[in-house]
Amino acid sequence: MPKRILQGVVVSDKGDKTVVVRVERRFTHPVLAKTVRRTKKYKAHDPENRFKVGDQVTIQESRPISKDKSWIVLDQQAG
Repeated sequence: MPKRILQGVVVSDKGDKTVVVRVERRFTHPVLAKTVRRTKKYKAHDPENRFKVGDQVTIQESRPISKDKSWIVLDQQAG
């Protein structure tokens, strides 16, 4: 099974080697037929502490690195 890849924005970089990434998904509500936005936060591994708050990043699913952290930051996106 391929590993999931998500795009989001770094909202916290206070942890050592860890960033918190907010990922937004949009979908159409089944009854109201209105576009709904939902966000979820993921802790991702950043071994060199390269990424700062506000950076657009891509994260990839990985083996569990700690109790809450099972994603790795792949790279930063332009813009």
